Amino acid sequence: MIARLEGVLRAKSPTEIVIEVHGISFSLHIPLSTYEHLGPLDGPAAVFTYLHVRQDLLQLYGFASEEERDLFRVLIAVNGIGPKMAQTILSGIPPAELKSHIASGNSQALTAIPGVGRKIAERLVLELRERVGKLDSSAISRTGPLDEPSRVRSEALMALISLGYNRVTAEKAVRNALQESKNGHASVEELIKAALRHAAA
Repeated sequence: MIARLEGVLRAKSPTEIVIEVHGISFSLHIPLSTYEHLGPLDGPAAVFTYLHVRQDLLQLYGFASEEERDLFRVLIAVNGIGPKMAQTILSGIPPAELKSHIASGNSQALTAIPGVGRKIAERLVLELRERVGKLDSSAISRTGPLDEPSRVRSEALMALISLGYNRVTAEKAVRNALQESKNGHASVEELIKAALRHAAA
């Protein structure tokens, strides 16, 4: 079992990377959240991995953290969710928010993830609520609610999505708005206004 790869980043896209390890190049599928943590091409790269084995196919998936990989494993254990859908889910929402929505039973919030309809969202909550609560994470409270910075970020993100922006554009706009805010703190209204400027740019 390949658990981790460390080498040189030879190619990257939002969904796939190539890492060269001692002359051997490995192609890995990745979620968008992992892509955002990658360094420049031809620089060092290290990812946690999961090897998906099918009768006719071997697929290697890469993750920036063990938390992402653990969530991926939990997601593909859900009936009807394969590796591609799990990759899409992790690309559409930060791990802490995903855990929080599942732990609190907020299936409605999960439907904002591209490709996740009502039935899948309800299945995620039903099948994973207890398992997600057992995953080790300091990012969220075990009782479910987000901390204040995460709440502000989440509300601003949902506001942009409701205005018609896709998830990737909204995530990038909110992230840029947070970076330019004083001390990284802003109210929901301030963050939405700043994010809208970035989204429209």
